[in-house]
Amino acid sequence: MRSGWLVMGDRQILPGYCLLLPDPVVGHLNELKGEARADFLADMALAGDALIRVTGAVRINYEMLGNLEPALHAHLIPRYAGEPSATRTKPVWLMDWEAAPYYDETSHGNLRKRLRRQLEADGLVLPQ
Repeated sequence: MRSGWLVMGDRQILPGYCLLLPDPVVGHLNELKGEARADFLADMALAGDALIRVTGAVRINYEMLGNLEPALHAHLIPRYAGEPSATRTKPVWLMDWEAAPYYDETSHGNLRKRLRRQLEADGLVLPQ
């Protein structure tokens, strides 16, 4: 993407969980200035648009924390109408991450490929 890289999360706590990583790496959002900041935030929202189209999520939660990993990265977390009522309205960080499946190309590769095709169609990434 213009501002960096969109990658699938190591743990797929919810299908389609992604992270946006800036290139070059900076410590936090406030270190980006002008066009670089605008590009990062626009890429984050545009990736969310693509995730909604590809996954059928009802919304995307966006989070930039940086407390544990002091490098800017944005979490894009699709939220679904069919989530259990006990977690549907809670932050994803309260879910059982240990039970979440690791990203695996066999299990999640089709979703990754569909997301990439959507991003290509939207003109957000170059075709492979």
